[in-house]
Amino acid sequence: MLPFDLASFGKLGSYLGFFGIGVAFGSVLEVAGFGDARKLAAQFYLRDMTVLKVMFTGILTACLLLFGSSALGLLDVSQLFVNPTYLWPGIVGGLVMGVGFVIGGYCPGTSVVSAASLKLDGLTFVLGTLIGAGVFGESVSSFKEFWGSSHTERLFLSDWFGWSTGATVFGVTVLALVFFYAAERFEQRFGTASGKVTWFPTNRVYVAGAAVALGMALSVWGIGQPSPEAKWRNVSAKYQPMLDARDVFVEPLEVAKTWADASVKLVTLDLRPKEAYAAGHLASARNVTYARLAEKGFVEDLVALPPQGVVVLVSEDEDEAVQAWKRLKVQGVTNLYILDHGMQRWREVFSDAPHPKIEMLMKLPKDAFKPKIKLKTTARAAGVCG
Repeated sequence: MLPFDLASFGKLGSYLGFFGIGVAFGSVLEVAGFGDARKLAAQFYLRDMTVLKVMFTGILTACLLLFGSSALGLLDVSQLFVNPTYLWPGIVGGLVMGVGFVIGGYCPGTSVVSAASLKLDGLTFVLGTLIGAGVFGESVSSFKEFWGSSHTERLFLSDWFGWSTGATVFGVTVLALVFFYAAERFEQRFGTASGKVTWFPTNRVYVAGAAVALGMALSVWGIGQPSPEAKWRNVSAKYQPMLDARDVFVEPLEVAKTWADASVKLVTLDLRPKEAYAAGHLASARNVTYARLAEKGFVEDLVALPPQGVVVLVSEDEDEAVQAWKRLKVQGVTNLYILDHGMQRWREVFSDAPHPKIEMLMKLPKDAFKPKIKLKTTARAAGVCG
C-alpha cells in the first residue's frame, strides 16, 4: 500500500530516488518556461498565466490522484506528511515572497531552475535567497513569538470548511477550472495585440480535460474515504507482524518509568467501562470509548503530539486495547503502545496503586524489563517555495 518509504531502499537508494525526483521536477519547470524571469513576471501583468495554469494543474492532478487512490484503498493518506499551518506568519511570509517574486522575477524554486542553466539573474537570485535565509536565521529570535503563532498541525481545507474530503476535492476541482478559464481570458485580453476575448472555450482538449477532472472528483466524492476498519484490511500485512511479535506491548514497569520521565509526554487511554475506570486506574489516564477513537478531532490531537509523545492503550486484558491500537495506527498515530496484559498485569506488579513511587522506580535494575518504547517521528518534507 502506498506511500512507499524510499528509506527502505537503503541510503544510496533513497538518495538516488530523491535526486531523480528533484531532476524530474526541475525539468518540468524548465520545459514550462519557469527558468525565464520575464515569463514568470508576466503573470503579475496578466499577459502570460502559465505559472498559474501549471501550478494548478499540478495541484489538481495531485489532489485527484491522492484522494482517488485513498478512496480505492491504494494509498494511506495518514502516512503523508502535511506541513503544519502557521496562519498569520504564512500570510506575511507569502506577501514578502510575492513582492520579491515581482521584483526579482523568481521564487526560490524557479531561481534554482534558472541557475541550473547558468542564467546570471537566476544565480544572483539564488545568492540573494541564501543571504536572506541567513539574515532571517540570525534575526528570527527577535520575533519568535509571532513566527510560532497560530500554529495548527495537519490542517486540511476539509477541516477548515467542515466538509467531507470528497466535497472538498470537488470544490477544489471547480475552483481550479474557474481559474483556468479566467487565466485564458486574461491572456486574450492583456497578452494579445487585439485584446479580443472569446468567452466560450473552443479548445476541445481543454474541455475534455475539464470533464475528466470533474468526473474523477465526483467519483472521489461518491466513493468516499475508507473507514479505519477498511484501512486496516489494506495495511494489516504491514502492521500485524508488530502485534504478532509483541513489539508494541510494554510491561507495567516500563509504563511507570516512562511516566516518571520528564522528557516524555505520556498519554494513557483507558478503554474500560466507566465503572471499572472509577474503581481504579493509572495515574493521569483518560477514560475513552472505542467509538471516540474514530472522531476526527480526538485523533488529530494524538497525531499532533510532539516527537517525544507516547500513547499507551489500557484495557482489562488486551483485547480491547489491540482493537484500539489497530484503529489509531491506521489513522497515523505514532509512538503507539499497549499495556502488556492490561490492568490484570498492572495489579500483579503494583497491586491497586495508580502509580508506584518514583524512589522505587529509580532503584530498578537496568534489566528489570525489556524496553519496547522507541520514539519515532513522521518523515518530514517541504514544498519548492517553502
